[in-house]
Amino acid sequence: MVYRSSLSSIILLCLTGLLLCCGWIILCSAANGNPDEWSNKQIYTALVTLLLSFATSFMPIRYFFKISYYMLILCIILLIAAEFSGHTAMGAQRWLKIGGITIQPSELSKIGVILSLARYFSQLSLEQVSKIRYLIIPLLIAFIPVGIILRQPNLGTSTIIILIAGTIFFVSNVRIWKFVCVIIGGLISMPFIWNFLHDYQKRRLMTFLNPEDDILGAGYNIMQSKIAIGSGGLYGKGFMHGTQVQLSFLPEKHTDFVFTILAEEFGFYGVLCVLSLYLLLIFMIYFIAFRVKSRYGRIVCIGVASMFFFHISINIGMISGLLPVVGTPLPLMSYGRSNLVTMIIAIGLVLNADIYRNQSQSKLLQ
Repeated sequence: MVYRSSLSSIILLCLTGLLLCCGWIILCSAANGNPDEWSNKQIYTALVTLLLSFATSFMPIRYFFKISYYMLILCIILLIAAEFSGHTAMGAQRWLKIGGITIQPSELSKIGVILSLARYFSQLSLEQVSKIRYLIIPLLIAFIPVGIILRQPNLGTSTIIILIAGTIFFVSNVRIWKFVCVIIGGLISMPFIWNFLHDYQKRRLMTFLNPEDDILGAGYNIMQSKIAIGSGGLYGKGFMHGTQVQLSFLPEKHTDFVFTILAEEFGFYGVLCVLSLYLLLIFMIYFIAFRVKSRYGRIVCIGVASMFFFHISINIGMISGLLPVVGTPLPLMSYGRSNLVTMIIAIGLVLNADIYRNQSQSKLLQ
């Protein structure tokens, strides 16, 4: 049988390209008009990764099914390697230098968790899913990498992996009462978790509750971000005319706070356009998911859609003061090549599921 990409795949690629272009423009502004500082590096990485993802998307989907667990094992090995010999930056030890390339294994772990949970749940019956003993392995799949990532420390990535796993558990028909038990257990354990947090994480949480207490310290980023967002108005101040950005009042402007640049320089309508692109991207991934016959492919697509959704929601909530600052980049726009590669690989997995959408689950087991 010949498998062909559909119009939905073409639209998905176009939306990805548009968001990458928006990111390139914002990063140019963050670098005061110098595209060589961040923008060009980002776009070169995106082009290479897109080409590789597009090429591998034509590989039989059963290949990804078979390597799912191996992908997770590789991610855990890389996380352990980063724990012992990783590169330290900004107070965290979460990067590995392999040759001349620096990678962040915690980003790739999102893909490993999605693929592994998709394979596991796609092979279970509804009766098996309802039994607690069948949920031990998927809990280990999610929480082993999370436990290592929390030690780096990296609260943002850990939170996103837990939310992705929770979404996959939900769509795999895990009973609601089990989620309620986990949430209650989490709330009860909050005082104990607080004792294990690093001092800067505690300051971030306290600043979230009352940012005015430390305007020149832990609350500085959020206060400057709010000023920039509010000053953008409907139409914005114009490209490279954002005072908070161009006068360097806003730290980490090229990574976690790129959305702030968008709001200040392009205003409400610019924000609305970018959010519309993200909404369409997530919609197209779900649209593809509902067309895929194999349960494995469908769960992979839903896992990828949830990854984008939680990244976007947490980043925007973070920079607007609605959520604590946990260091979560904006997909396809924030500077950070490990995150960019992870997001484009995820798009490639969705394209693969769409190309092989007519292949049944039983074919994957052959």
